[in-house]
Amino acid sequence: MGLTIGVDIGGTKIAAGVVDEEGNILSTFKVPTPTTPEAIVDAIASAVEGARAGHEIVGVGIGAAGYVNRQRSTVYFAPNIDWRNEPLKEKVEARTGLPVVVENDANAAAWGEYKFGAGKGHRNVICITLGTGLGGGIIIGNKLRRGHFGVAAEFGHIRMVPDGLLCGCGSQGCWEQYASGRALVRYAKQRANATPERAEVLLALGDGTPEGIEGKHISMAARQGDPVAVDSYRELARWAGAGLADLASLFDPSAFIVGGGLSDEGDLVLDPIRTSYKRWLVGANWRPMADVIAAQLGNEAGLVGAADLAREPDPVM
Repeated sequence: MGLTIGVDIGGTKIAAGVVDEEGNILSTFKVPTPTTPEAIVDAIASAVEGARAGHEIVGVGIGAAGYVNRQRSTVYFAPNIDWRNEPLKEKVEARTGLPVVVENDANAAAWGEYKFGAGKGHRNVICITLGTGLGGGIIIGNKLRRGHFGVAAEFGHIRMVPDGLLCGCGSQGCWEQYASGRALVRYAKQRANATPERAEVLLALGDGTPEGIEGKHISMAARQGDPVAVDSYRELARWAGAGLADLASLFDPSAFIVGGGLSDEGDLVLDPIRTSYKRWLVGANWRPMADVIAAQLGNEAGLVGAADLAREPDPVM
């Protein structure tokens, strides 16, 4: 069908990229992310116009963090932008003159990995993104499954612990409170505060106090064998693997693809996730097990996936 543009809306920048049918990014254009909802729409249109220069474009796919209706047109709710029933498709089409589809950003990233990254060769995969929060996507039978209303795969808000930690969504005990970048930092701070003698390397990488610990410090310290940093990754992995075991009972995929910033740590995080997954998977010793593999496309997955979904007339169910 030709070239399409994928749009990734980040906290500090909006990136638009021209993507061909093989998933190659031919050009990109970035603009700062404004602070008001209407200005963000204008910025999306500006990024699209910048990226399309010199290319014949047939459509645009936008990855938006939030609940998107199944018609791929309206953002019901976005947690970080004041969009409520926002007709994003209509507004961007009016500004660009191009056909537009809107996708949940985690779904777009999952589709990108399935089509062009770690999921190539699989028909049934579940993707999770371990970043600041926890998101995901469902591909079953080569179809992106978004549910009746379009808001399936909000894995981060599965309640893992009744009456557990308060989540930003307003609920308690959500999975992302126990398996995410935020959770990792919380584990490290708690452990460093309780046993600072076991966190000498970790504390030295920051300002010397538990309060100064950041995610990058935990990664660096864990690679140097710091006990608190290693234990913090193991705690995150325990929760991540337990959640995958539950998802296996629901979907029985051939592979779990783990993306997001934490997946950049490779086997440091993936090996303990695999161990926990097997520990909690019902019948693990007598049944086939899905592979747990790292995502391959990195930060480009959402942009590439959104662009490819714009090329599909009706890839979702």
